[in-house]
Parts: sequence; structure tokens; C-alpha cells
Amino acid sequence: MKGVEVGPEEDGSVPTLRLAGIGQLAEIDEDAFTDGAFILSIGGAQQSHVDLVNPGNVFYEYLRRIANVLDIFKPAGKPIRVLHLGAGALTLARYVQAKRPGSDQVAVELERELLDFVLEHLPLPAGTRCSLVIDDARAALDRFEPESFDAVVLDVFAGADAPAHLTEDAFYRALTALTAPGGVVLVNVGDDPPLTFARAQARLLREAADDVALLADAGMVSGRMAGNVVLVGTDRLWPADWTPKLVAAGPHPGVVVTGPELASFCTAQQ
Repeated sequence: MKGVEVGPEEDGSVPTLRLAGIGQLAEIDEDAFTDGAFILSIGGAQQSHVDLVNPGNVFYEYLRRIANVLDIFKPAGKPIRVLHLGAGALTLARYVQAKRPGSDQVAVELERELLDFVLEHLPLPAGTRCSLVIDDARAALDRFEPESFDAVVLDVFAGADAPAHLTEDAFYRALTALTAPGGVVLVNVGDDPPLTFARAQARLLREAADDVALLADAGMVSGRMAGNVVLVGTDRLWPADWTPKLVAAGPHPGVVVTGPELASFCTAQQ
């Protein structure tokens, strides 16, 4: 992506768009610390970080944890099929293309104008094979045949006020049904203490998948700290060798919680 000029408008102003659907302002600012990187904010809150020069650079911690799983669950460098539910600025789609060229991807986003705005100012790297679908995350699942993807990434939750139809057992079972043998379901859950919502989502994924791991900052597991946890559902027993690889990959201090410890997290008194 070197040589691609994306950034402020010709008059030096920051690209902005008032999103009609939610009435909030979307804007794309240059990252003051990383040349060629940009930050998408909505309603004044940072939503996505994109490094156009180096798409393999994932800045946000929870996305880095998801990216680490995408690195190890299949042989390195091999193309994979990925469904992204919640497109944002397509940070992970860019990452997959950089690390696994030739991958087939689908990104689902509810707000068409947001996706158009992102692609106008932060175009995807040449050669990226990513179909874009404007739809609700649950409704979009009906477009695909079972076992259509190697990885399904759900990144739509904004805390406990998430749409109810995305927090039901049937939805999680639909996610796992879309993954091919050996695939993974990755769910980002942001929450505040005592992590009531995150614990509920972990329980739902444990019911739908054969095994589940939780990836997070070490301080999150106690339930006394706000932030993001990443849930990883598999169709087999969690591979023991994944744990040290993911811990070593960071961000630090990070933990991978499985088995009885995860069961305790799910059922802890709140």
C-alpha cells in the first residue's frame, strides 16, 4: 500500500460524515504517532485503527488477540475463508489479506453509508477478495451454506445493550454451523464490571461449540476491570499447544482461560 495517498481533504480538514441511521458523526483522523495509519471514530469514540502502509500492524489489543488466533489455527500463509460480522474500518480483513493472500472474505455491515465512507478514504489493498454485505448480522447468516467459512468473527457488541437477537442460543448455534471442520468462531465482547454480559455470552458459546477459550488482559478475568474479552469457539477440544503460543504473542499481560477456570468465570457470583 505504499504510495497510496489517503488522509485529510484537500483543504486540510478531517473527512467526516453524519450517519443518518444513528445520527452520529463519523470521522477519520490521521494517527499522530504512526505514519500512514488512521483512526475511525463514531460519535467521538474511537472505533477502528487502520495502518495502510502496514496492514499487518493491528493496534487495538482485542483485535490483536483475534489476529493471533487467525495466525495459528491454520497453516501459516495459507488462504482461509472468513466471515466478518461487523465491518468497522475492515482492519481484520486487511490483516488477513496481508498475512494470508488469496483468502476469500465476506464483511457484513448494517450501515451502508459508513462502509462507503470508509472505503472512499481507506481503500482496501489491491488484490483483496472481500465481498461486502449490507445487512443485519443475524439475517446475513441465512445467505450462506453450512461450513462455508474457516473463521467467523463477531464484532458488533457495544456492551449489555446489544440487540437481543444477537445474544440468543440460536444465534450462536448458527455461527458455529457456518464454520467448517477445524474452524473457529471468534467473538469480541466489551463489558464493564462485573462482566455480567461477557459471562452470559461465554455461556452461550460454550453451549454451541465443542470447546471455548477466553483471551483477555489478565486483569479482566477477576471481573473488576472494564475492557474486552475475546471468546474462541472450536469444534474440538481446545488444542493445548495454542495456549502458550497465544500468550507469547501478546498483548501483555494476557491470559488464555479454558476448562474448569473458564467454567468458573462463566458461573461466578456477580
